Amino acid sequence: MNVLKEKFQKEILPQIMKKSKYKNIWQVPRLQKAVINVGLGIGTKDSKYIDIAEETLLRITGQKPVKTQARISISNFKVRKGQVIGLKVTLRGVRMYDFVDKIINVTLPRIRDFRGISLKTVDKNGNLNIGFREHIAFPEIKSDEVEKIHGLQVTITTSAKSQEEGIELFKLLGFPFTK
Repeated sequence: MNVLKEKFQKEILPQIMKKSKYKNIWQVPRLQKAVINVGLGIGTKDSKYIDIAEETLLRITGQKPVKTQARISISNFKVRKGQVIGLKVTLRGVRMYDFVDKIINVTLPRIRDFRGISLKTVDKNGNLNIGFREHIAFPEIKSDEVEKIHGLQVTITTSAKSQEEGIELFKLLGFPFTK
């Protein structure tokens, strides 16, 4: 079994049930999915840039990304309907727990000048949104092989009903929040 999932079931679940006085085990907030997005921005015209971003997401997540397309044309941004404007991967189950464990223990400590995650990154529904300016913080990416650096967005969705429940869950999982 995954280390983080085992920790959740054996340590975190009883702690949250005791603290929040839940009567049923299924009332406890838990992780549902992790979505990783890459917005292509200026690289939408360059097919090589799209391939590089796709290969990066494939390495990081172990799953082939889906190309997201523009729904409408916007002339000010030089975007046409149907044009590829981003890539996304949705992780659930074992892959999600592996990915979240990797973010907590490996990726966040590798970020340059990292001082913790702001509590504002958890929204009112208890979901965590983290933006990475450089994809080279992930251990699968070797910095000497990188041609172009791009950012990515990670959204971790929970079943929490409020921001406080979400923050409590993420703190117990080991996310380093600032004071």
